[in-house]
Amino acid sequence: MKRGLMELSDLVTFSTVARTGGITRAADELNTVQSNITHRVKALEAEIGTPLFERHSRGMTLTGAGRRLLPYAQRMAALSHEAVLAARDDGEPKGPLAIGSMETTAAVRLPSLLADFHRRFPAVRLSLRTAPTADLVAAVLDGTLDGAFVAGPIDHAELTAVTAFKEELMLVTARRWTSLAALRAGTPESGPTALVFRTGCTYRQRLEQVFAEFGWPSAARFELGTLDGMIGCVAADMGVTLLPRAVVERHDLNGNIRIHALSASLSRVDTVFIQRRAAHQYSALRGFASCLKNNGQAVAA
Repeated sequence: MKRGLMELSDLVTFSTVARTGGITRAADELNTVQSNITHRVKALEAEIGTPLFERHSRGMTLTGAGRRLLPYAQRMAALSHEAVLAARDDGEPKGPLAIGSMETTAAVRLPSLLADFHRRFPAVRLSLRTAPTADLVAAVLDGTLDGAFVAGPIDHAELTAVTAFKEELMLVTARRWTSLAALRAGTPESGPTALVFRTGCTYRQRLEQVFAEFGWPSAARFELGTLDGMIGCVAADMGVTLLPRAVVERHDLNGNIRIHALSASLSRVDTVFIQRRAAHQYSALRGFASCLKNNGQAVAA
């Protein structure tokens, strides 16, 4: 059978590889084998007639052609997703709903909201995925997620955003550091190790801004994948991190760490709930948005 130019499944695969940065992660997310991902990417490159990715030891990055194609692939994948949901939507919230969140927000802010949503709409099969802000924005744009809680502000023509939570970011250290002055005096000139989530995390970017203002632009970075691991390493005096006050104060290890206030320009950040500007606002997502609003948490951004 002759292939049509840029089949939808190929575009979905392409945008997933672009967002995740490699074949392995894309295969895991799409629940398929790596060889299938590789085949679809190569087939799409052959049909277009130019490479879409540069392959290297750290993964895959987009070529110029790939960057130009990506927004169209995201729109087509998202539109296909919305079309299926619109066809199935008879006004009663039901079926799948994929929500994304930063891990810190999921840990502290979402449990009561998700419980309320499940009580009100038990026919909806809700799934929650945690990732850095940059990955969540890309997933909402390509339709992989129906909505997501990310660090604001978000200014994108294809997205709407409402402020869900207002956070105060704190510098978090081992308990022995009684003040920021003591930390600055008692660490190397380059500063303490920065404990961060992977690239794409807004809190990581804000911590790097803090370090730059403190005169530590060359401090070492150590990436961690979980909130518990992050706070555990801080308590063990491996380094310092930046987290919302609400997250730290509710953590089991809060007696083994210390928080330090920062200036408002560095500490204030809004968590916003984003979704695509879709022509059809289907019932399950409307129901979720109503729970967010009824919990007194969503205001216009």
